[in-house]
Amino acid sequence: MNTPICDFVEKYAGEETLRLHMPGHKGMGGIERLDITEIDGADSLYEASPERGGIIAQSEANASSLFGCPTFYSTEGSSQCIRAMLCLALTRTGNNLILAARNVHRTFVSAAALLDLEVEWLCGGGSYLSCTPSADELEEKLKSMPKKPAALYLTSPDYLGDTSDISALAEVCHKYGLLLLCDCAHGAYLRFLPESRHPADLGADLCCSSAHKTLPVLTGGAYLHVPSGDPYFADAAKSTLALFGSTSPSYLILQSLDAANRYLAEGYKSRLADFCRKVGALKRTLAEGGYTLIGSEPLKLTVAAKEYGYTGTEYAALLAEGGMVCEFADGDHLVMMLTPELGDNTLSQIGTAMLSIPKKAAVDIRPPSLHLPERAISIRRAVLSRWEELPVAECVGRVLATAEVGCPPAVMPVVCGEIIDAEAAEVLAYYGIEKCRVVIGN
Repeated sequence: MNTPICDFVEKYAGEETLRLHMPGHKGMGGIERLDITEIDGADSLYEASPERGGIIAQSEANASSLFGCPTFYSTEGSSQCIRAMLCLALTRTGNNLILAARNVHRTFVSAAALLDLEVEWLCGGGSYLSCTPSADELEEKLKSMPKKPAALYLTSPDYLGDTSDISALAEVCHKYGLLLLCDCAHGAYLRFLPESRHPADLGADLCCSSAHKTLPVLTGGAYLHVPSGDPYFADAAKSTLALFGSTSPSYLILQSLDAANRYLAEGYKSRLADFCRKVGALKRTLAEGGYTLIGSEPLKLTVAAKEYGYTGTEYAALLAEGGMVCEFADGDHLVMMLTPELGDNTLSQIGTAMLSIPKKAAVDIRPPSLHLPERAISIRRAVLSRWEELPVAECVGRVLATAEVGCPPAVMPVVCGEIIDAEAAEVLAYYGIEKCRVVIGN
């Protein structure tokens, strides 16, 4: 598979040209020589089209062939794609009501504020990080709603490695005339399993994948997929991405996405299948050694740490002492993200390190029960309100304005516009959120 973006930039970098254009480093230094802007011949991300035949359009065509559907690049992660998906659903249907599984990334909430979306939540219970509603739960919910939503929005895989039954949910969505939108930021590689588990192949109308999360791509590289083949989505994707993207997309990230096409086309599926088998063997060994592992995603190793006698943060600190830095840890869980680029020896190191940590009596502290807080005002009105920051204990009875939740995991136990009651305050405190910004005047 060719790499038109990489080839153009490498050729340009090798020429003795006077760079009277951005960026300001003028190609001086190390990697800076490969950092360019939209000069003649370099194409333009948001104007790239097959008709123009530019290098970005050629590269996106390569990505589209790999993912089996029209696929467009983002250099600003899946966050840009999430905003675009919701905007496309809004403009396609004229309906601003979205039904969403509760464990959305905070980008979904900011998009709802920007687009003035009305959101109805579909909750699956359990951890606030995981929500995998069944097809029956979805159908029951739709039957009870007086107004039909434009779309169902899912996060799959989620941060803990749980995945939804996309095929069954898509069938219900299409039965009731809904679009299915899927944040598959953590699952770009799912397309390349022996049997694809990517939402693009399971019935989603629009979905996004963060290439940088699980593929060898620089941070910020992501894809917007249009598996439905809807010509409106395919035609409007570029202009909609441009609404939420910088006019100076990184050519370093674009080259990384371009190079990944060749990587994926040349033996990646067999390497991935082999590595997944070995990860499966590691998981079985750990389970036999007393670990409780959760999640169904093949390349995510999620430990229910308290069952082994530690909080997730305590366990992460033990691994860090041995030079192993995990993706995420909280009081309950520890998450490791694995890819074939780690190599087989790394899996042995992980297994040896984890089995050398002694199991202790289970930590009998459970997170407070989750519930759906009462909504007082819209997400948009809350986000755009004047606010004050107070300790969580002083926020009871107040309306959340904006949520300063970190990333990872960037999932909000309470959503903007909802009333922070005593139970919600307990949940926030449990997850280490000490202060909240609340609406002034409520």
